[in-house]
Amino acid sequence: MTSVVALRPVRRWIRKAQASHRDRGDALATVYTVIFSIAVLSVMAQDTLRAVFSPLVPHLSGVGAAATAACSAGLIHLALRRLGPVSVTRPAAYFLLTAPVSRPRLLAPSLFAAALGAAVAGGAAAFGILGNTAATGSILLVATGALAGVLLALLASAAQSRPRLASLTDTVARIALAVGLAGLVAEAIGWTPPALGGEAAASVLVTAIGAVTIVAFFLAVRDLARTPNDAILESAKTAGTLADSVYGIEPSFLSGMLERRYWASRRLRSTRLPRRLPPLTGQDLLLARRRPARLLWTAASTALPLLLISVPRWVLVIALLTGMVIAAKATTATIKTDAGNPVLLRMLGLTSRQVVQQRLWLPAVLGGVWATVALGLLQAAGALPPGQWWALGPALGAIGGTAAIRAARAGFVRNDLIPIDTPMGSVPTGPIVYAFAGLDLLILALPTVIRLLQGAPATWSAIAVQTGVAVLGIRAYVSWTTDPDRVGLAK
Repeated sequence: MTSVVALRPVRRWIRKAQASHRDRGDALATVYTVIFSIAVLSVMAQDTLRAVFSPLVPHLSGVGAAATAACSAGLIHLALRRLGPVSVTRPAAYFLLTAPVSRPRLLAPSLFAAALGAAVAGGAAAFGILGNTAATGSILLVATGALAGVLLALLASAAQSRPRLASLTDTVARIALAVGLAGLVAEAIGWTPPALGGEAAASVLVTAIGAVTIVAFFLAVRDLARTPNDAILESAKTAGTLADSVYGIEPSFLSGMLERRYWASRRLRSTRLPRRLPPLTGQDLLLARRRPARLLWTAASTALPLLLISVPRWVLVIALLTGMVIAAKATTATIKTDAGNPVLLRMLGLTSRQVVQQRLWLPAVLGGVWATVALGLLQAAGALPPGQWWALGPALGAIGGTAAIRAARAGFVRNDLIPIDTPMGSVPTGPIVYAFAGLDLLILALPTVIRLLQGAPATWSAIAVQTGVAVLGIRAYVSWTTDPDRVGLAK
């Protein structure tokens, strides 16, 4: 019979072995850099943070505060579920997960870290809601938000070892997020919500939630041993890939992992491609049909710009451009695969120009539909100057689809480029070039952006000009970055 080995001496030996091969100043330098960066960014963004957490004119009603709390709770829970939350480091996953050590002691630090992070997020959300609510409230509600965050972390930990509970809680979190966003949008466009009555005393609420949190925490720690190894390994891979993406400034690591994990968890059947469409366009359409949840969230997100009616116009413009590019990116993972490994293209005998032309159809349609509906809703709400702004949707969507295609063709971050020397230190050039890949094509939307910023009406001549600029720009991009005799797509 295998006896359980004490975990603390094992970890102490591992830390000593690591310290013998590592400079002692590296860890202190990392901690100093992180703290100093957070402090500098906080000082630089203090006006923005003050406007977000404590505006001069609070505008949220009781229903709006409840909707914001529902959105915050849904987002925190879904984020915790994506990260684990019970996890270990990758070295510990290799050497300690299957070793005869106490599993609660091995997994408890990750649960403590997740609970702490959720408490900070919940407290910040409660503080922001309290600052934006027209009615007065007690500062003890911030402690309530922090305790609610801890409860969400414990619920996510319990769901990690119970598939049925995980499915139920994820569904409830998505519903809470959707209902909360719907309430905020309705209030933003002029709906007068009913007044909420019967508010509970903050001290009683904090006491009750605190007692429940303490009991749930002890139960969660005792329940850690039930967490299966495959769930812990998945969360360890997620955390490790996220750390690699941040340290190596390579976002494609994380996006590629999420894409592979999604398709690995689906049961697929062979299906014939549509015969009336080009083969690659048909493949994109088939992949889009196999992700109905993403299409539903994309359709629902067309109402989110309504939340920005009262903000400066340039914020609304950025939200519109960002939304149509994100909507167009629903199927661009295929061209990213083609750019990295063009085996399928060689088998089909397709050139790079044919590939880009066929892959461009569906992103342009998705971006066009999103932009048309979003502009139509803003126009119906009276948030835009006079004119038929919805008619600009197809042209803007085609630009967003082209920008998404260009971003997908960018490949990996080039760390071989010469860095830029500044008085603050050297700035790597590769991540900057990668970040602007695709965004540079949004300059084709400049005629519409100028009219939005100036408050000019959307006349049919302006719509024709924007459509012409979009057609000429997209045609120039396809002609200059592809070749009728070449297969390679990386550009």
